[in-house]
Amino acid sequence: MEGTPIESEGQDTIRIAGVVRESIVDGPGLRFVVFCQGCPHNCLECHNPKTHDFKGGYDCDIEKIISAVEANPLLDGVTFSGGEPMCQPEAFTILAHKLKEANPTLNMVVYTGYTYEELVDMAEMQPAIKELFETIDFLIDGRFIKSQRDLTLQFRGSKNQRIIDMKKTIEQGKVILAEKYM
Repeated sequence: MEGTPIESEGQDTIRIAGVVRESIVDGPGLRFVVFCQGCPHNCLECHNPKTHDFKGGYDCDIEKIISAVEANPLLDGVTFSGGEPMCQPEAFTILAHKLKEANPTLNMVVYTGYTYEELVDMAEMQPAIKELFETIDFLIDGRFIKSQRDLTLQFRGSKNQRIIDMKKTIEQGKVILAEKYM
């Protein structure tokens, strides 16, 4: 993998740039968004360049995030964005599992600059990626490409990015797009 993935200090922390407690643009419904810190992609005109530095941000207790999510009963889901969440797959998998345990009705979205196919290959060396796939509902994949920028797309910035229905993808063994959001 490119870049320098952040090693979590333990199973109880995650490196983040910050959170947004209520968002309607980072996935379906009202969402809590966790912006991870560190990204190897450096996409031209990325909307969140402050999250690129792997040494930036801060370590946050996973339980603190869970408490903040639980404090808002109006949330439909949680989104992991970046930075690049797949540079911390173990920590995000733990967070996703704990969030689902606390509230199984929350849907989970992960934004990644990697394609699904790249992540499948990476999962051979990092099994937490596969485990995260099995926990989330939607994967929005692909790097932001300035020349394919399209402000009319729902939950995406460029036409190459896909919204993948992970439950159906795992069930059918091939990429199934979430047609409702395409």
